Amino acid sequence: MAAQKAQGSRVEDKTRVRVTQPAGRRVRRALLPSSWRLQVRATGSSGSPGSASSTPVASTSASPAPATILPPVAAPTKPPPPQHPPNPTPVVPKRPVEPASAAPSPVPLKKKALAVAAPIQLDLPRWEDATISNVFGITLKKEVAEKSSYEIVWLKGLAEELQGEGVPLQLNAGVADRTLIARLELDPHSMSDDLEFLPQTVLEYLIGCWKRLNASRAVILRKTLVPLHQQHALDTLDKVRDLIISYTGLTLQEPEMFPQPNIPGKELGAAELTFLHDIVRRFEPDNELDTVLGPVVVRLCSHESLQAGFASGDGWRGVVSGLEALISVKAIAAMITRLPEWNPDVPVPEFELKSVMGQLLRLGYSLVNGIVLTFFVHQPSISGTYFTNHETRPQGEITSAMASLRGTLKTLQASLFQIFNTLVRASPDAREAVLQYFSRAVNINRKRAGMQVDPLTVSTDCFVMNLQIILLQFCEPFMDSQYSKMDKIDPAYYAHSSRIDLSEETRINATNEEAEEWRTQNETISAPPNFISDIFYLTLAVNHIGQQKLTNNVEELMKQYDDIRRNLEILQEDQSWMGTAYQARTEAVINAGKAEKDKVYAAQLAYETQLSEPELVFRSISFANLVSTWLVRHVDPLKRHPNPAIVLPLPKDVPISFRVLPEYLVEDVIEYHLYVIRQSPKSLELSGRNEMIVWCLTWLTSTWFIKNPFLKAKIVEVLFLGTWSWGEHRSVLTTLLNTHPMALKHLMPCLMNFYVEVEQTGASSQFYDKFNSRRNIAYIFKVIWNNSPHRDALKDQAAHHSDRFVRFVNLMINDVTYLLDESLTQLSKINQIQTEMKDRTSYEAQPQQYRREREGELRTLERQASSYVQLGNSTVGLLKLFTSEVKSPFMVPEIVDRLAAMLDYNLDVLIGRSQQLKVKNPEKYKFNPRQLLGDLIDIFLNLSDQGDFARAVAGDGRSYRKELFESAAKTLRKNNLKSPDEIEKLRLFTLKVEEMKATLEAEDDLGEIPDEFLDPLMYTIMRDPVTLPTSKAVVDRATIKSHLLSDSKDPFNRTPLSLDQVEPNVELKQRIDAFLAERRNKNTALDKPAEEVVHMDVSPE
Repeated sequence: MAAQKAQGSRVEDKTRVRVTQPAGRRVRRALLPSSWRLQVRATGSSGSPGSASSTPVASTSASPAPATILPPVAAPTKPPPPQHPPNPTPVVPKRPVEPASAAPSPVPLKKKALAVAAPIQLDLPRWEDATISNVFGITLKKEVAEKSSYEIVWLKGLAEELQGEGVPLQLNAGVADRTLIARLELDPHSMSDDLEFLPQTVLEYLIGCWKRLNASRAVILRKTLVPLHQQHALDTLDKVRDLIISYTGLTLQEPEMFPQPNIPGKELGAAELTFLHDIVRRFEPDNELDTVLGPVVVRLCSHESLQAGFASGDGWRGVVSGLEALISVKAIAAMITRLPEWNPDVPVPEFELKSVMGQLLRLGYSLVNGIVLTFFVHQPSISGTYFTNHETRPQGEITSAMASLRGTLKTLQASLFQIFNTLVRASPDAREAVLQYFSRAVNINRKRAGMQVDPLTVSTDCFVMNLQIILLQFCEPFMDSQYSKMDKIDPAYYAHSSRIDLSEETRINATNEEAEEWRTQNETISAPPNFISDIFYLTLAVNHIGQQKLTNNVEELMKQYDDIRRNLEILQEDQSWMGTAYQARTEAVINAGKAEKDKVYAAQLAYETQLSEPELVFRSISFANLVSTWLVRHVDPLKRHPNPAIVLPLPKDVPISFRVLPEYLVEDVIEYHLYVIRQSPKSLELSGRNEMIVWCLTWLTSTWFIKNPFLKAKIVEVLFLGTWSWGEHRSVLTTLLNTHPMALKHLMPCLMNFYVEVEQTGASSQFYDKFNSRRNIAYIFKVIWNNSPHRDALKDQAAHHSDRFVRFVNLMINDVTYLLDESLTQLSKINQIQTEMKDRTSYEAQPQQYRREREGELRTLERQASSYVQLGNSTVGLLKLFTSEVKSPFMVPEIVDRLAAMLDYNLDVLIGRSQQLKVKNPEKYKFNPRQLLGDLIDIFLNLSDQGDFARAVAGDGRSYRKELFESAAKTLRKNNLKSPDEIEKLRLFTLKVEEMKATLEAEDDLGEIPDEFLDPLMYTIMRDPVTLPTSKAVVDRATIKSHLLSDSKDPFNRTPLSLDQVEPNVELKQRIDAFLAERRNKNTALDKPAEEVVHMDVSPE
């Protein structure tokens, strides 16, 4: 029955291989052994099986010697050779040694021609028997098996069958099929006494047969045989080879067709690559390669060692090496991309589990529920293993751990790139399949770009990050410093290709309807986009959901860490809970906070291990440079940037091809600039700074190109961070901002323009958002102020763009007014609470709920005060700088009165109410009252030579008192804040103000003023009344002009309004002028000596 079963299972020709087994159903014991440690131990190309350069690896099992060639036929003059019984190792008689001849004569001998050996005749039946026995490692004779200690397997069942059929027990090509089946059907788990244990898997056995066959073939080709015999031997070997390869294919499809031993497989070496070539030659012509090797690839790439990731040690390396060995054969590489599992249509979370490359791409670590893990939540975390207890662990140990992890990641990612690169080069169809895989991985993970993402609904960070690193390496050929291949990137790619789904993406400056219309108009092309364009845009897309998302995660972790640290400081500083019933609970909270802080910091370090890896940083900077330069060239009217550099500002007409681009192209460049400046500023020393400067100035000088105000604010933040120096890090942009020709020309005006533009962002939080941007602008101005070309640019703006400059000054004064008022008010409230808490007896007597509320209010006030004080300080400093250089814009009627009132009020608070501002640890809030007083006095001194300013100060009836200036001078002199000359200048200014005040009092004694002469907003007499076009309200020109500097709408009906739309009310002005001429009192009270008007000691302390 066994023979019948074997006979029914035979593969008679190449078309009989079964291909219907579903992939992945059984545990793989086929092409790669069960240990899954297929490793290529040598490199180099493999020749054909029969080539002289091929060196098959010898089988480890004993077998008859392959020397199966009979002795040559003797010459007729010699007796015939003796007959020997059949032996797998025939003996060739040695030639007898001739006796040495006498000494030669001195006569030179002639060289004899070499004799040509006669072809050897082969005993084909004996040779077939010996060769098939050797190749299959079997025998039909028990005595042969016993002689080899059963390393040669005795096929007892087949021998009995053949004897029953009357067939001689001699192996030949006719029974080779039955022989191989009989050997494969031996069950290693139920061996009889006559059979020993089989120490090989079926696949290992077949590969061993293949190696021994190659060795026999090499012997045949080496010998000089009778051509007919040699051809017969080679044909026989080819038939046996076909059997081996066919049954190998069958075994790969049906691993359980033949019994397998429960033993781990052995490592396979480089010689097996030739075996793969044979499999390809056998099955590819019949289109059966997919069904033969497809399941092998699927089982290999879903091996259990991949599920444990790096935590399993080096198990994943065997899978990677095995896959590299497979794809080294181009036909197999192309076959892999045809598999259904290559790009399966499955739910997003399953994509990386069920796609062929998914489990390799997800190797690394991922953030799940706030914890950095290797893969799944049950695996030990990398952060917990390498980075915990960072405060007590030696820094060198953490650095070493990061270096070790980075080395592993680099090895993995380099192998993954080589795999994908090989697949891309396998065939045009394979390249298209790889691009489709990248495209699907991007499109199904669009949710990753959102603010709040459920990690169980998207692919892991590792999967996407590894994918991005692979794509960055594909970009390297066109990321050269000269941007020589930039023009090969299709600017209309989103119209010409549908690989990337942009249906839910915000555009730079267009609606989705406009973008769809543009796509429809431009979608017709003669040829699809080139490979460079595909890779470039796919890298942009995967960067948005990959690296950019991870950098955002790092920022969030940093914020969490700071919040936890601050809360711990508050708990540890406040010892009121000591000795109370809440002590145990509070200590538990502190310990839990410390543990959480350590975990968050460890997670941050784990992310930084990948994100700050030097090669990745270099590639990311290069890619950011490429993208930023490409976008600038896109809007360059000449389309030649950076050779020559773009001319700024840009035209007002924004190209539609730029407007419809997804917003994340701009956003991701900005975000990465922010990240690399914060985390790896030294990386910009080699490249990236020049591109960063040009990038920022392009959009800040032409803000109409980008619609989103928050993106423009982040561009300012890039410049702001670029001027920072902290710790060992020098500022990365300060030198360029003071030397780059484009910066010297455009930086000052573009920052002033954006200071104005950010006033109205359209967001509900615009009132608070503007202060952050303006703080950044103020700091940049301070950094570049000492550079005369920048100050010249400021003067040019004041002289030639006075309207824009006046609006800028007006908003700056608004900010100073609000920020100083808020900061000083918050400090006053802090003073009240601290004074109350200072009396411990009285305070402890209050109810606990009351104390808890007051302590919470104090913490809130402290946070607010710190923010307001810093913003106020920066804005006052900016005002001081500007008033020292240009004065006329501050003297316009709509500015000067408000400026004087603001300065007088804050001087009154600092001098007249200084006791209310005394708080504990003022440096905690960045509050330095002396510095603030000095800055305010500097502004007074900068404008002290302006008559309009003195008049405005004198006219401030709310806050101005000469005693304030006298007290201020005393404080300045006492604390050496100002020199005697500066204090004298302040005294003279105060004297001028007093004289002006006396004059104003005399001029303004007008008596009863008709209501129609009064401004409805300021309730002051109108000097130049105008009528508003839509509301028909009559206001003073200076009033409405001041209003329009902050708000471009009619204050009465909120319709759009500009100053050139107002209509002078000539008739009313004539009546007001007549009224003033009739009522004005010409008498003045300016006859007092100067020393009696102002009392100010200017002598040194």
